[in-house]
Amino acid sequence: MNPLVSTPAEPFSCLTEVELFADLSPAEIDAMNLMTPARTFRAGELVFSQSQPVTALFILKAGRVRVFRVTEDGKALTMAILDPGAVFGEMLLVGQRMYDNYAEAIEDAAICQLSVAEVERYFLSDPRIAVRISRLLGEQVARLEGRLTDLALRPLAARAAGTLLTLAEGTRTPRFGHGAILRLTHEQLAGLLGATREATSKTMADFATRNLIRQGRGRIIIQDTDGLHTIARRTA
Repeated sequence: MNPLVSTPAEPFSCLTEVELFADLSPAEIDAMNLMTPARTFRAGELVFSQSQPVTALFILKAGRVRVFRVTEDGKALTMAILDPGAVFGEMLLVGQRMYDNYAEAIEDAAICQLSVAEVERYFLSDPRIAVRISRLLGEQVARLEGRLTDLALRPLAARAAGTLLTLAEGTRTPRFGHGAILRLTHEQLAGLLGATREATSKTMADFATRNLIRQGRGRIIIQDTDGLHTIARRTA
């Protein structure tokens, strides 16, 4: 099956509740929705890959997507796990390069896809959106470069603590005093850390023993951000 041919999604707005388009009026959003195709991708389905690259910008409306690379020894190294509202894809026009990456839906996802021509016509012509695109994608590139530096130089515990804190930043803190809840398996976290599942599970067990986190089935609850920050700053 061609991973780029997917079941049409139910009608929805790809632009509402996405920070990139916060300045647009409801009428402008309605007009842009008419030209924004939407697709559903099932869990495990590739959005794009090295063998089937796509020059486009994607807006993740629902579900989650994993962006990963395959190392020379065949291991999948997760570069990012994207939540709804994320903008990603191969768009050299605005400085976004994904040609050496894969993107995979890790749960059923609804995604809007825009071509280079559509981005030029509807987005870059509007200075409000152009500035936000440049800033947002620039921040993404900086984060990916930082991830590669972390993988090369920092110990596993520091990488794990820093990754949990980064993921928690984009997660709403629930009521009743609980910390941020991350929907993340040890296998997914291991991919983010460039580590084995066994080593990752051991690190998480150590964090739990020290009351830095609590663990549940497929989720990690942050309990002590200060303690994680202390570990994240370690270099040896």
